[in-house]
Order: sequence, then structure tokens, then C-alpha cells
Amino acid sequence: MTMNNLSKYEHFYKDSIENRETFWSAQAKNIDWQTPFTQVLDYSQPPFAKWFPDGLTNLCHNAVDRHLPTRGDQAAIIWTSSEVNDTRTITYTQLHAQVNQAAALLQELGVGLGDRVLIYMPMVPETVVAMLACVRIGAVHSVVFGGLASAAMASRIDDATPRLVIIAEAGSRGGRIIPYKPLLDDALRIIHVPRPKVLILNRGLDTTFQPDFDTFDWAEGMQRHVLARVAPVWVPSSHPSYILYTSGTTGKPKGVQRDTGGHAVALRASMEHIFGVKPGEVMFSGSDIGWVVGHSYIVYAPLLTGATTLVYEGLPIRPNPGIWWSLVEKHRVNCMFTSPTAIRLLKRSKAEWIRKYDLDSLRCLFLAGEPLDRETHRWIADALLKPVIDNYWQTETGWPILTNFVGLGLLETKFGSPARPAYGYDMHLVDEVSGKPVAANEKGTLMIHAPLPPGCMSTVWGDDAHFVKTYFSRFGHEMYATFDYAMRDEDGYYFIMGRDDDVINVAGQRLGTREVEEVLCSHPAVAEAAAVGVHDDMRGQKIYAFVVVADAGMTPSKKELMDLVGSEISTFARPKKIYFVSALPKTRSSKILRRAILAIAEGRDPGELPTIEDMTALEQIRKAVAAAE
Repeated sequence: MTMNNLSKYEHFYKDSIENRETFWSAQAKNIDWQTPFTQVLDYSQPPFAKWFPDGLTNLCHNAVDRHLPTRGDQAAIIWTSSEVNDTRTITYTQLHAQVNQAAALLQELGVGLGDRVLIYMPMVPETVVAMLACVRIGAVHSVVFGGLASAAMASRIDDATPRLVIIAEAGSRGGRIIPYKPLLDDALRIIHVPRPKVLILNRGLDTTFQPDFDTFDWAEGMQRHVLARVAPVWVPSSHPSYILYTSGTTGKPKGVQRDTGGHAVALRASMEHIFGVKPGEVMFSGSDIGWVVGHSYIVYAPLLTGATTLVYEGLPIRPNPGIWWSLVEKHRVNCMFTSPTAIRLLKRSKAEWIRKYDLDSLRCLFLAGEPLDRETHRWIADALLKPVIDNYWQTETGWPILTNFVGLGLLETKFGSPARPAYGYDMHLVDEVSGKPVAANEKGTLMIHAPLPPGCMSTVWGDDAHFVKTYFSRFGHEMYATFDYAMRDEDGYYFIMGRDDDVINVAGQRLGTREVEEVLCSHPAVAEAAAVGVHDDMRGQKIYAFVVVADAGMTPSKKELMDLVGSEISTFARPKKIYFVSALPKTRSSKILRRAILAIAEGRDPGELPTIEDMTALEQIRKAVAAAE
């Protein structure tokens, strides 16, 4: 980092806050508008922000059509699957043709402007085609990651009331075939809204699959419209582009509603300023299209930029821990994005799997999804010898809140910190009770002064009151609550401590779960850790920690880990109990299910967990706790 980089960032950030409308008007020039906007921001009904309200645009046109004159023969999508050992490359011209076919098929099935389409698909190109076809005709897609449980699927259908569900007959994960159709059938039996039509992509994975008389076949439908040309439907900037449901680890899942114009502007700008990806370059996001990272940085942001997106179906360690890095070498990937959990998994397999490949094309690795501990950050940076950029954001925001900036010139890296606020986010760290600002190196709750910048959620689907009550009720409508606990150092760098409702209170002393976990993960033998605050009649709460070691032969003593936390934080933070397990229960988006862990630790039923990745990890927690009693 140079002082020029810091000065450039500070000027850019200040301009985005103090001259908001001029700043975003300039960013919006990278998007095509059928009817140009004359108003940048309508904030007449706080906290609802309407960006570019009188402009008309189309997300599919901006992601596909406008690139055809100059990039028609360039790869738009490179799809590779270690599950079925297949690879496909789709140019922008080919993608345009396929999206037009799919759009005509959707219209044939009665889908039109404003209708919802639920997409229940694995990591295949057809998922991207279906999403783009929806926004081409002004329909609203709601993508659900493949394999979601039937009850959770039914709740999403009840909430979104889709006219159509698009599914694959099956997906594959780790070589295990997961039939999707039976899960959907069970969901459709318990919904409380009219039954949607069903369109099925038959991949030939489920040998028992038999099409129903009232379902429609993707391949046959696409063939009927092989020469179709469907004009983009130009919609107001505030028109919903999609609904994405949060993971639902607490309460009813919320339908995060994204607009069209602000979404396009924000993602295109982020590729330039944050990720530093130029048209024609290759981006690889090791996520799932069903999650927000997949929506933003597998599908929309790369295509809006005119870049190539690498879509991977498979695990990061199968057939071996070098699979991702072999793809980076083969396809000359310039920017990669994945989660700290994936890196911790790869860390167990040693850095040799990374260093055996030619990674000269790779400029940087971005990590997000959950807090990145210092040791994992340091390990992957040493292994890659490339900048590793932690960034913090949410399903609700759609793009990074705290990050570093490849396009502006990288700032200094501080291990364990997602750096500084992204342009457009007016960040405040305040006392969670009084709402008053906290000083440097003091903990507080992280808030964003409204209005939220373009690309953030516009509301909760069908429930404006829920939007206001959930996110803007702590200190009036002027502040958006992230629900995260953080600290800011004297240089303005933020450190995320965990959810502010995951704060542990031990005899009046408050600390975030992340603080304890960070110390535990600093031990060279520890790969991952989860801390929870278990009820205690005398002290309010006591800390239980669940630890995954990198190598069973190097397992430290429980006392050693307890003493480490005591020495690094305080004696009050010393865990009362430590349990060794081989895996932590997580959602498919890699978030640790702390509430489920806590329920088991307190002898309670964790309830239904439709988004859990591996139920056996939860059983390990249960057995570990039971064995210690």
C-alpha cells in the first residue's frame, strides 16, 4: 500500500457520502438505460430508498445483449463439474440464444411481468439461463439452493406464490445423487397457495425419475423455441429483480427483495472498484448460485461487466484438494472468491496442493461468508503469495460493506480485518443501548446510516412493516442494524466480533463469540472453533467451546486451550468446557449454527434445521455433550 492509495480511497469514500447523488449518477453511466433517469434518489419515505426511480432498464439486456457487438464470441460461462466429469463453454452469443429460448418457454407457460418463478436447481448453466430469462421478461426469480428440505421449500412457495417452479430432477454432491423431484412433491402437498406449474430439467442422474403428466420438460420446451427472439421488457429501476430468502437459522426466513436498476449499478461498480475485474477477464466464485454470493458474483456482476464467469459444480476437495487451483491454472482465472470455511477445509490438506499449480493469472483471492480468523488469513496469504482480501457483507446488502479495493489500489492488509467501509456505506459503531458512538478499540454494534446505497435490499418481500421493524427500529429510521458486533481500530479498520445477539455475558462481562473463537483458532493445531454462552444460574452464562483440530495427532490438551483464552482475553473468558469434534454444524452457506449448538449444550431441542449442510456434525455435538455429562 502507498499513501496515494489511502488518499485516493479516502477521497473516493468521502465523495460517495457527501456528494451521494453525483457519485452514483456517475456510476450509473456504466449501465444501459432505455429511458434515462432524471432523479438519482427518491428518499421521500424513509427508510425506503428508491434509486434512479424514473429510469427504465433491463437486467438481462445489460448482462447479455449489450456485449454481443464486441464480445459475442467470448466465453460468458465456463461450466465444469467434478460431480459428472463434464465441461461446457457458452459464449455470449450462445447465452443470448439460450436465454431467448427460455424466455419464450416461460411465456408459453404463462409467466409474465411481475410473476414469481422459483428456481430449485444445482450448479448447472441452465440455472443461470433460467435466472436471466426471468429478468428478461420482467419476472421475479427466487432461487433456492438444491436439496432444501420440503417444509422449508413449502414456506418459500407460500410466501412468494410463484406461477412456475423450475427444477432439475436431481443434483449431485460429493458423488451422492440427491433427487429433487420427491422433495418438491412433498412441498407441493403442504402448500397453502395455488399449485404452480413445474418445469423439469432431466439430467439423467436419478434413474428412478418418471415425469408426471402435469409437468413440463425443459429440453423439449427449449427445442420448441430454438429460433425465438424475445425483446427485453424495460422495467422501472425499482422493479423487483429477485427474492432471496435468508438461511432461516432464526425464525421465519425473510424474503430479501432486490431492485433492478440499483442492483445493476452497484454490482457493475463493485467489479471495477473493489474486485478490479475488467471486461474479458475471468472470475471464479466458489459458492452456490442459491446464495447471495452466487447471485452477485457468479451470475450478475461478471456478466454485467462483460467478463467470463467460471461456474463449478463440486466440492473443493474432490477429487483432490487441488481441484480449484487446477481450474485457476487451466482457465487463467484473474479473481477468485470463496469462504473462510472452504479455506479452513483446504488448510487441512497443506499448501502443497496450492503451490503445485501455475497461479500467475490470479491477482487476488476474496473471502466472505463468516468472520475470517487471523491464522487462516495468514496461512492462505502465505500459501498463495497473493493478496487475500477479507470482505464483510450480508444477503441484505448484496455487495461488500467492509472490504479492500483492488480497483482503487489496495490498502494495507490487517489479518483478521475486512478493512474499511466500501464507498456508499455511511458506517457507525455505537453503544448498543444508548446508540452513542464508541471510541477506537471499543466494541459496539455496527450500524449504517440511511439511506442504504444502491444494490441493497429495497424491502422484505410483501412486508414493508417487517423491513422497518427488523432493520430500522433500534435508533429510529435513520440507522440500519447489521446485527453484528465489531471493533474499529485507530486506523479505521473494522474487526467483526460476531452477531450482537451472540454476545456472551459472564458475570456482567460482555464479549462476542468471535473473540473466543479467534483466540482458539490462533493455536496451530486448531482448524475451527465455535463458542456459545450456556445459561448459568450464578454467573449468567458460561462459555462452552467446540473445537475442530487440523490433525488428530496434534490434539492439544483442553487445559492448554482454556489457558490460552484466559491469557489472551481474561480469566472471565476462559471456557468452562471444551469439546473436540471433527466438524461443526453449518448451513450450506457456511454459517455456523451456534443456536443449534447452544440448544444442545443446554439440553434443548434445536428444532428443524432445513439449511443444515451435514446433520452428522450436529450429532457429534450431541454425543460430545452427552459423553461429558
